[in-house]
Amino acid sequence: MPKPNDLEQRALQIIMSAGNNGLLQSELWKKLGASSREGSRIALKLESKGLIRREKELRNGRWTYRLYPRRLPASINSIVDCPCMMCPDSSKCGPTGNITPQSCEKLTEWLFRVAESQNFLGDS
Repeated sequence: MPKPNDLEQRALQIIMSAGNNGLLQSELWKKLGASSREGSRIALKLESKGLIRREKELRNGRWTYRLYPRRLPASINSIVDCPCMMCPDSSKCGPTGNITPQSCEKLTEWLFRVAESQNFLGDS
């Protein structure tokens, strides 16, 4: 029988791999090979640690929970278009120099494009 922390780690990996679609709690415990009671306890523990969120959902006439990761794993694709990667001034850029990330127009424009494409800015 795996240790509780091992099961929690596996559960978190499974939930994170489900991404923004989330995962039904019943699917989690089946994938873990655990009982529904164990699956519920693991989900509650992960939620109390702030690693996942649970949303109540009516599924096939029964109430259950859909589990979502609080954070998704980072990928290189998320920064591949960042202007800093190919910037000729990157060696001079820093928090105390003449060139800073806070004053960089290219970086600001890129951040706005990313935020807009991810709907972080909302409808304004």
